[in-house]
Amino acid sequence: MEAALADVPPGVLVLVGCSGGPDSLALAAGLAWWARPGRRGGPRGRGGALVVDHGLQPGSDAAAARAADACRALGLDPVRVATLAPGPARGGGGPEARARDGRHAALLEGAAAEGAVAVLLGHTRDDQAEQVLLALARGSGARSLAGIPPRRGLLRRPLLGLPRATTLAACAALGLEPWHDPTNADPRDGGRPGPGGGPGDGSGGGTGHQRRALVRAHLLPALEADLGPGVAAALARSADLLREDADLLEHLADELLARAVRSPPDVPPAGAPARDGADGAPADPGVDRAAVDPRSADPASVALDAGVLAAAPAALRRRALRAAAVRAGAPAGDVSAAHAAALDALVTAWRGQGPVRLPGAVEGRRACGRLLLAPAPR
Repeated sequence: MEAALADVPPGVLVLVGCSGGPDSLALAAGLAWWARPGRRGGPRGRGGALVVDHGLQPGSDAAAARAADACRALGLDPVRVATLAPGPARGGGGPEARARDGRHAALLEGAAAEGAVAVLLGHTRDDQAEQVLLALARGSGARSLAGIPPRRGLLRRPLLGLPRATTLAACAALGLEPWHDPTNADPRDGGRPGPGGGPGDGSGGGTGHQRRALVRAHLLPALEADLGPGVAAALARSADLLREDADLLEHLADELLARAVRSPPDVPPAGAPARDGADGAPADPGVDRAAVDPRSADPASVALDAGVLAAAPAALRRRALRAAAVRAGAPAGDVSAAHAAALDALVTAWRGQGPVRLPGAVEGRRACGRLLLAPAPR
């Protein structure tokens, strides 16, 4: 805890996102120790708690109330409880994404209201290993395989290097009685699959949550049993290494995107098919004049120089294209490798093909040597 909060100025407020489960309850106890007056070395700041009730299963309000009471008993103050209203995920996605996005939004809103400088989350090394295995099963790229980041903005995860067994042992040693989310139970043994769970710090839902529960109950233990102990630690280490690579590649892709951005292309002469300036191949014969007219370009439109993109390595180019699609309004969670590959074909395999349809009613098309990503014409 000292290491995780070493950069926190004296006297400020730090909050813990607590579900009452063993991971977040152990973390809440650690924060209470860090903030305790009179401890050796002196407290650096104050500790409080945020409890998020997703409201999606019976009894979730009672579970949230118990978690809040446990935090108060530890000496944390203030303690806030937030109940989420139903709503879509920020970047699309299913119930697990909606629960995660709503939880993070509630945590950040609570932190802003209380003036907190950090919010601690109770993800452990086991959560990290599960995340990596699920990403592998989806055939994901480096960013997803990089797993859960230790820090992002106000959110910090001090327990990410520790196994779940440590949080269970800490709760037992401190006499704490954690709440066990029924949605985390093995679905093959009748575990409840409901979406969003209770106020859990790792709760999700639906099929995605069932897959995570199966990984936790079966796959990871089987790998540890067959390959020997240390598989979870090795997967977490791979995530750390891939995160460094992904951070660098995304930084370079951002630089590429900045070099490639142009104003929207000129309008072709009336009645004439749009021509691509790079190789003279005809543009999409159905190109909409409004889609390429600078005077009517949507504020979310992104125009890119196809030549600059074509000269870049594929790993950077496709990352830049994905970022451009998100900038143009496509939900980040829905832009797949297949979408990026289709946009890439407009750059590297241009033969006059038509527009690429993207999530969020966005489309990509090429005209006059430029790739335009913009809301699709209605």
